[in-house]
Amino acid sequence: MECQDYGLSRTLERENLNLNPLQRGGLLSAKAREALYEFGDGYSVCDYCAGRLDEVAKPSINGFLEDLAKFINVDAVRTVHGAREGKFAVMHAMCEKGDTVLVDGNAHYTTHLAVERNHLNMIEVPNNGAPEFEITPEKYRETLENAIDQNKNVKLALLTHVDGDYGNLTDAKQIGKICKDAGIPVALNCAYSMGRLPIDAKAMNMDFVVGSGHKSMAASGPIGVLGMKEEWADLLLQRSSRHEKKEIEMLGCTSRGAPIATLMASLPHVIERVSKWDVEVEKTRNFVSQMEEIDGVVQVGMRPTEHDLVRFETPKFHEIADKHPRRGFFLYEELKKRKIVGIKRGQTQWFKCSTYGLSQKQVDYIARSFQEIAKTAI
Repeated sequence: MECQDYGLSRTLERENLNLNPLQRGGLLSAKAREALYEFGDGYSVCDYCAGRLDEVAKPSINGFLEDLAKFINVDAVRTVHGAREGKFAVMHAMCEKGDTVLVDGNAHYTTHLAVERNHLNMIEVPNNGAPEFEITPEKYRETLENAIDQNKNVKLALLTHVDGDYGNLTDAKQIGKICKDAGIPVALNCAYSMGRLPIDAKAMNMDFVVGSGHKSMAASGPIGVLGMKEEWADLLLQRSSRHEKKEIEMLGCTSRGAPIATLMASLPHVIERVSKWDVEVEKTRNFVSQMEEIDGVVQVGMRPTEHDLVRFETPKFHEIADKHPRRGFFLYEELKKRKIVGIKRGQTQWFKCSTYGLSQKQVDYIARSFQEIAKTAI
């Protein structure tokens, strides 16, 4: 059988400045690229496994998990195949069919799918609408109290730490306390925060935290992180009655090979860069300021932004697109000429982007490029 050419080459990061928020935090460290080569073969970390991935000592997965637990301040931690699998596992262990989960209105679609797959009911905490689209502690408390008063059988609350639409950083500590005072366990989705900014699960009153290695922790993935308080470890990490070493919610083992090897290799790099989070926020705010010099361009979401993911309303570029021979594709093509990628083809009314990890010189170049395109594209 002769196979087709699958196009397995990628020069995006080597040749361009990538503004895709999905990818900025997932760029591998130099050590992780070495680990990718060493552990690219399937099941490559399982050479010395005696049945428990978290107990493997060569490579030191057990030591890595200890360090990871300290990094996010949890009592127990496991790697999973992504943040979505972490959320699903928590819901599956904590709830029974027909129970209710409280979810913020800015939650990622995978939160909704996890609820559906577990056959649970969902109550959403609405955001406060345009232009902030913020999930406030007051609205979270009101929605939770109403659900409890109406006997909705709320078994679990979930909060998105930073949402993927607006980059809003929620007040996790306050909302965690609200849930704690109500006696409702709470999980924090840190897919856009763990590995970018400091996470202290206990200080934020969280029972569970989930993160994304490939989105925010410089790992090749797919891989996620699931951390928990000790009081839930026996339930969530319950062993099989038939295969005594295997944890049921983890389906025995989770991430093997390159995903966990690259996450392990990048952890020192991630710990170091988290200490510079204030610099990233300031750089993003500077970028917003330069972008808003363009007529009609405005950042939506909480202001000033507290995260590197930002969303812009861009009527100026949409106005140009209406008259441009390439229509909505002009912005993507003009940016590509300048070696800037990450804005979706055909998107001109609004877009999301991130400058995380780029130098100030690169950020200034990107902002100038947008300004030049706005002046000269027609």
